[in-house]
Amino acid sequence: MSAGEGELAALTDPVRARLVARHEAREVGLAAGRNAIRSAANAIRATHRGETDRAGRLIEEARTSLREAYDACGAFPDVLHAGFVQDAAKEVAEAVLTRAAVASERLPGPEEVGVDDVSWLHGLAETVGELRRASLDHVRGGRIDDAEAALALMQEILAALVTIDVPDGLSRGLRRATDAARAITERTRGDLTTAAGQRELRRALDAHREALERVLDESS
Repeated sequence: MSAGEGELAALTDPVRARLVARHEAREVGLAAGRNAIRSAANAIRATHRGETDRAGRLIEEARTSLREAYDACGAFPDVLHAGFVQDAAKEVAEAVLTRAAVASERLPGPEEVGVDDVSWLHGLAETVGELRRASLDHVRGGRIDDAEAALALMQEILAALVTIDVPDGLSRGLRRATDAARAITERTRGDLTTAAGQRELRRALDAHREALERVLDESS
């Protein structure tokens, strides 16, 4: 009996060691992923506030944390693809893409961002919502042309997303994210149509006032 127990221990010990290693990798990956998400969210807020340098530092922090998650979980595919690393990658992609979009810079691809293709696509879809925020900020500031430029980029992103026609199992539900981006884009188009109409009305009223003032000046 003791010999059998010794043989069983020889079998279970390496199994236990592998499970412990997998668990430790998961814990490190979860912590790093949370840090990446936190830094990415703060970077997006800094971007909207015009704090360019701070946004850049936070994005680098997010990228560093994401690499830590990848490194920790890379030896365990089931842990790496459990979802939490991809969630962090999506948030990092959103932060990088939002900063570029708000600055009217070229949008970087997945390899430049440092994330997988699907996480990048989801980050791109989420960027549409951030562009709506930027567009409405421009409207409030009276910068209708800048708001329309943001809307044009939203439409360009949406046009690209609708070309990704693969099963949800491969795209992790990208179709739902695309539908949400479409609704946001349509709502923003309506808001800007109203704002542009108000701008033209103000211009017409100003022109009428100036013309009336000229007439009054000439008559006096």
